[in-house]
Amino acid sequence: MRRRRSKPIEENFWPSFTDMISTIALVLFFLMLIAYVNNIVTGKDLEYAKKQLVDTELRLEESKAEISQAEKQLRLLKDDLDKTMAELEIGEIALKLSEEEIDKQREIIADSNQELGDLRTKLQGIAVLRLELLKSVKESIEKSLGTTTAEGEELVTIADNGNIVINESLVFEFDSYRIKPEGKVLLDKLADAFESVLGDDEVRASIDAISIQGHTDERGTAEYNRELSSKRAYSVVNYMLDVNSSLETKYGDYFAASAYSEFRPLSTGTTEEDYSMNRRIEIAVILKDSNIQNIIDEYLKDSLTIFE
Repeated sequence: MRRRRSKPIEENFWPSFTDMISTIALVLFFLMLIAYVNNIVTGKDLEYAKKQLVDTELRLEESKAEISQAEKQLRLLKDDLDKTMAELEIGEIALKLSEEEIDKQREIIADSNQELGDLRTKLQGIAVLRLELLKSVKESIEKSLGTTTAEGEELVTIADNGNIVINESLVFEFDSYRIKPEGKVLLDKLADAFESVLGDDEVRASIDAISIQGHTDERGTAEYNRELSSKRAYSVVNYMLDVNSSLETKYGDYFAASAYSEFRPLSTGTTEEDYSMNRRIEIAVILKDSNIQNIIDEYLKDSLTIFE
């Protein structure tokens, strides 16, 4: 008995192939899906990155602008610093010059103070000389006649202005310009004293004039008192020069008479004692203006050399 050959089973081949194809297709689908998703994600990342890049570029531009502004501010600050340093340098130079000028001014002031001190000393010396002359005259009179009259009145005094003051009652009667006998004795000694003082060449070189001044009290008219005081002053000058011819011959050109009427009282009171005090003869030694002027000229000359 012949055996029948069995045919290969082919029905299982195609389903397997189909499964394989399906599997491949499914794999491709998933790959495409993954690629699509990846593209979506990648696209979003790219957009985000682009946006980040744009933001970064904007911030960079802002930073550049800020840096530019800062650099501008820095340049301005540098310019201000340079200007300040220049001003400071100028200020330091000016300060140094000012200090030097102050030192010079101090030297000038010191020299001026020294010069003023010297001038003051010289002027004081002249004032002392004037006072010493009057004191020597006063002492010469008192040495011969004493210091007071029998009534206790001082023969002569030295006023605050440095003048010799002779009470009117010692020389004249009330309302008179005729010299009393006791007044003549006083004037005799006064003439001798002036001759002695003027005999000193150094002293005489400083004297311009010896002024005999007449004064009255306030009673009576100014015109009458001016005439009376004038006559009294001339009476004293004339008597001294007449009684001492040597005084007139040698030094007559030094003596002058002046009248002040009632306008320079020693007291403003209205008692008899006040009136008596105001009726007087004053003798002033007038120093040469040229001597004082020479001192001033010398001071000015020395002072001006400082500024040369």
